[in-house]
Amino acid sequence: MKKLLSLPVRIAVILYLVALLVLATGQRSILFYPSHSYITLQEAHAHKALRELPVRTGDGLQEMAWYAPATTKPYTIVFFHGNGDCLATASEAAYPYIEAGYGFLVAEYRGYSGLPGSPTEQGLYADARAVLDGLATQGVKPEKILLMGHSLGTGVAVQMASEHRAGGLILLAPYLSIPKLAQLKYPIFPVYYLARDRFNSESKIAAIHAPLLIVNGTHDQLIPPAQGKKLYELAQEPKEYDSLPGRGHNDVLEDAAPTCLRWMEKLGGRSY
Repeated sequence: MKKLLSLPVRIAVILYLVALLVLATGQRSILFYPSHSYITLQEAHAHKALRELPVRTGDGLQEMAWYAPATTKPYTIVFFHGNGDCLATASEAAYPYIEAGYGFLVAEYRGYSGLPGSPTEQGLYADARAVLDGLATQGVKPEKILLMGHSLGTGVAVQMASEHRAGGLILLAPYLSIPKLAQLKYPIFPVYYLARDRFNSESKIAAIHAPLLIVNGTHDQLIPPAQGKKLYELAQEPKEYDSLPGRGHNDVLEDAAPTCLRWMEKLGGRSY
């Protein structure tokens, strides 16, 4: 009886299945890159206005955010960082906004910055809810909160905008969903169906009524700018899309500040 598959084909099939198993079982270690130690505000050389704001999640974890109250502007930005950042690195984004008079809160995720827990989609949502609850105790009204996300954090920001009233939503280098992004990166594997953490902004964005700003860099090699453009097309008015020529994925976080500040100034003169 003839062999159905030659030895090289069988080896290729085995290697494919092993690789698929590794992707399926290790997907969270690919998606999340948590830092495992806590760096203090002083060690991080964070803006002098930032201070620690402890928060407790609905599932009982004691987490931490860094917060600077607004001084001369009416809005407070709640920032959800990317998968490889932490409180110390993400706090660098706060400088231009704090200097302009806005409040700024750097949210952190479970398992990051030495905090308890392990990151998951639902866990990050629970952390974000706790942060917004904590901000409410500081007297910040929902309509004066601007939700801002970068990279992975855009999925968290979109979810919070779908659950909570907010004064605005800012997405820097956003994606449609983790499954769609993963399928682009691993096209020979059925990762779209295997993704446990989906962060499906594409299915949520049309139901959000807050003013929206999306900013992409034209040279983003991690998340195709076309995904941000598609989110913009799906979103309701009022909305704005800005493209930063020559900027890469991480450049957007710093270089988008002038665009974001101009957009935020316009919010004060609009009625929604």
